[in-house]
Amino acid sequence: MSVTIGTPLQSSAYKVLLLGSGELGKEVVISLQCLGVEVHAADRYDHAPAMQVAHYSYTLNMADAVELKQLINQIQPHLIVPEIEAIATEVLLEIEAQNIATVIPSAKAVNLTMNREGIRRLAAEELGLPTSAYRFADSLESFRAACDDVGYPNFVKPVMSSSGKGQSRVTRFDEVDAAWEYAQTGGRVNQGTVIVESQIDFDFEITLLTVRAKNPETGEIETSYCDPIGHRQDSGDYVESWQPQPMTPAALEESKRIANRVTTALGGCGIFGVELFVKGEKVWFSEVSPRPHDTGLVTLASQFQSEFELHARAILGLPVNTARHSVAASAVIYAGVDDRNLSFSGLNLALADGNTDLRLFGKPEGFKRRRMGVATARAENIEQARELALQVANQVSVNQN
Repeated sequence: MSVTIGTPLQSSAYKVLLLGSGELGKEVVISLQCLGVEVHAADRYDHAPAMQVAHYSYTLNMADAVELKQLINQIQPHLIVPEIEAIATEVLLEIEAQNIATVIPSAKAVNLTMNREGIRRLAAEELGLPTSAYRFADSLESFRAACDDVGYPNFVKPVMSSSGKGQSRVTRFDEVDAAWEYAQTGGRVNQGTVIVESQIDFDFEITLLTVRAKNPETGEIETSYCDPIGHRQDSGDYVESWQPQPMTPAALEESKRIANRVTTALGGCGIFGVELFVKGEKVWFSEVSPRPHDTGLVTLASQFQSEFELHARAILGLPVNTARHSVAASAVIYAGVDDRNLSFSGLNLALADGNTDLRLFGKPEGFKRRRMGVATARAENIEQARELALQVANQVSVNQN
């Protein structure tokens, strides 16, 4: 089945509207640009990373239905690609129902995954997938009861947040009130609702990047998988990842089964970051993002087509290749300070090894725990790759000007 792409900035242009313009979106824009797509990038603040490489950029409150609808009507895109959770998803449902544009991967998927309640109920209650025990709470009183019900230790997360914001581990009852207050500060939209999850005794966590793309000959959607990605988190925020994560064949098959069930239920085309807990041959579903995943930054060094190229190809109806060519790792570079107009030095030393690479995201403002870049490295084995990636990240100095 033929796919036609026009010329950017001309009447034939194939237009993609990106809602959310962070570092992951930036890589998606670059991949789309390579395929001749006209890209429009939107976010809540000026000069976000993806805006710096898009054809057009817009600053607005994407959770405001009126503003969002006006923007879509102005651009008239072929595809709408949400990259964050804080979006007026009711507008996307309406746009899709009226066939005005295609929402990636689908308006249903975006609506369900914009908060942890929707996707957890789908996975556990509708699909019957194994998950941790959980409860939802929307007041301090119900939160206290939920913590007691689930037991200690447990994990608390706002239903709408990302990169670990507002998340905490609660080990005893006298930590409950502080966890509630912290969760209220970390949500993308302050809905007040949190999920309390029991702690699972697992060996490791993985991200199984799952791609739904059309077969170029039949037009049927087929599912393929990248090799599993292992990762380490700090306070719910990814700090390093590596690919592949060793696991038993049985655990990998179960991981693929779970990923296939949940992504098929969500529908559409594109890449999904499916997060799973693994212990021996047992696997639990944790979360899913219907877009590239931060831990998948390692694929920039490990795969023939990174997760961003895979996403771009899949949403355009083009063939994909999830094959890996190297063992690789990634390590986050934090700002370390609360300041604007930062500069970065030590790059010559960081990149002295030919098996290393860097991405500096170009964010206009830094915070102590804000991710400003990522280091990647290839090596003979996982341990060497992780060590080299961390070494590269540590050689980059963030400077105040």
